[in-house]
Order: sequence, then structure tokens, then C-alpha cells
Amino acid sequence: MAKKGKKYQEAVKLVDRTKFYDANEAIEVVKKASTANFDETVEVAVRLGVDPRKNDQQVRGAVVLPHGTGKSKTVLVFAKGEKAKEAEAAGAEFVGDQDYINKINQGWFEFDAIVATPDMMAEVGKLGRVLGPKGLMPNPKTGTVTFDVEKAVKEIKAGKVEYRVDKAGNVHAPIGKVSFEDEKLVENLQTVIETLIKVKPATAKGTYLKNIAVASTMGPGVKVNTTNYTK
Repeated sequence: MAKKGKKYQEAVKLVDRTKFYDANEAIEVVKKASTANFDETVEVAVRLGVDPRKNDQQVRGAVVLPHGTGKSKTVLVFAKGEKAKEAEAAGAEFVGDQDYINKINQGWFEFDAIVATPDMMAEVGKLGRVLGPKGLMPNPKTGTVTFDVEKAVKEIKAGKVEYRVDKAGNVHAPIGKVSFEDEKLVENLQTVIETLIKVKPATAKGTYLKNIAVASTMGPGVKVNTTNYTK
């Protein structure tokens, strides 16, 4: 196991590993423990009381953060005709159909998110083997397969993030940058947690929000008090 650097070891000293912090305090500690010479991303990790092996306990979707992520996303839209014009007007950097499918098959990935109209999915679906592993495949559950391409593009530009429970029952999502004001990070965090609560599977039993932690890209995790949220 790689040895942690001196900066990280110093940052760890700022965190009480036995304590569950309120959201405001947790964000303060994360920012103090950020020592990188770049504007680190702040991420939340939530351990959910679900069994990801069961189809009826999959937790997946998207949420628009009120203060964005601090990163401007490049959007590719698969659409034709009027919907293609709508996508361009909404601010999508790349709009097309078969031409971009061919480019992706040749290894082109100069985009951060994809939106597709339903009529394009028969062809876009063939890209599953290359887009799936990268988490880029359009999906109705995340609002990226839709005829309302204007709304989809604008939401992504405004700070929409996708979330999906992994095999261990964890959900990870960015909530902004270290340079954000504390209040904005707290509000983004609150939005993610409230969204996860709303999509709680009906078949999930016991404690739903098992653990919540926030951390910067290079910093240590800070545990958040889950009792402040409705289970």
C-alpha cells in the first residue's frame, strides 16, 4: 500500500475520525484539510442500506445542484432536424447523428455528457460497449434520453450530476469546488441527500442512510451526522 504524503498526513490531523460532523462543520473541515495547489473537487460518498444485486433496489438518477459543480461540461447531442437545431440553440457543443457515432467508434471522446432523442437510441445503443464503461451512455432515468433536448442540455450546463449505486451500496457525487462558499457546498450536499431520500426503494429495509462522508480530491474523508436527515 502506497505511503501517504506529508501534506495528507498533516491534513488527517485536522479530522476527528471518531466524530460525526454537522454538514456546515464538515465542509469547514474539508476546506481546511485541502492542501493541493489546485481547486479540488469536493465529493460526497453515501453508503445506502440497499442490496444492489436486486433490480428493485437499484438507486440511479440525476440531480441539478443549485450552485453547479464548478466545472463547465461539454455536451454531445444525438438528434436530427428541429431537435438538432434546438440542441444547438441550448448550447450543446456537438450535435449530429451517424457522423458522431462513427467518430466515437474511432476513439473520439472530447465531451463530458451525452443527450439523445429516443428515435436515435437504436443506433446510439450500439455504442454501449464503449460508452457504458465510461458512464456516458444516455439513459431515460437520468433524463438524457428525451425529446426535450433544450431542457436536458441546459440542466447539464447548470450543474446536473448523475448518481448510481455501486456494487458495495455506495453512491458518489461531486458537490462543487473547494473555492465555493461554505453555504453553497452545504446546499449542494443537502440537495444530493434529499434526492437520495426521495428515490429510496420501497423494498429497502432498515437504516437507509448508513454513512455519509465528504472529502476533497486529495484530502481525507470527513464523516457527516446522518441523524440530521430524515431516514
